[in-house]
Amino acid sequence: MVRHNNEIPHQHFHKKWHQTKRGPLKVKTWFHQPAQKKQRRLKRALKAKAIAPRPLQRLRPAVMCPTQRYSSKMRLGRGFTLEELKEAGIAPAFAKTVGIAVDHRRVNKCQESLDRNVDRLKAYKEKLILFPRKGNKTKTGDSSAEARAAVDAVVSTGTIAPLSKPQEEVEFMDISDELVDFSAYATLRTTRNELKLKGIRVKMAKEAEEAKK
Repeated sequence: MVRHNNEIPHQHFHKKWHQTKRGPLKVKTWFHQPAQKKQRRLKRALKAKAIAPRPLQRLRPAVMCPTQRYSSKMRLGRGFTLEELKEAGIAPAFAKTVGIAVDHRRVNKCQESLDRNVDRLKAYKEKLILFPRKGNKTKTGDSSAEARAAVDAVVSTGTIAPLSKPQEEVEFMDISDELVDFSAYATLRTTRNELKLKGIRVKMAKEAEEAKK
């Protein structure tokens, strides 16, 4: 045991690294992680091949990341809201059968996100190819035989409609004397000072007018 003002030792000698008479192995390892990663990838490939031409993943909405730090970044969300599906003319029950993720808990807080995801749904709906549920008995809404034959052997494993990074255009302009003389710091300080003294100046002007009378 440690005596006086010394550091507590950090040696951990009580781990059961091997089979003993006290009991089985107590330490959990993760040495098979690379093999599990490969196994999951192979399973995804087999599943994609088995359900082809149906895509492996679902269509996800474009949402903004939470918190103030990441609120300017966009990512794929969990599922489309009921309002977005209604605007796109797709029933929630039907959406689940054609590879569209639905999230009944999420709500739209701005018109911009609603329009963005409605456009994603409409673009997906235009490219959607529906196969007959039973054999070759086509029903209303099913795609034509030519469209089905074109994608019959397609195996899709990637993300459906991935988000593209917007290309920011750089604007070039001539530097004028006005831009050189402009000081953002001084402008902000002046505007702030004017707002701060606005009430006092209005009061002083009013008192000066009353004094003249």
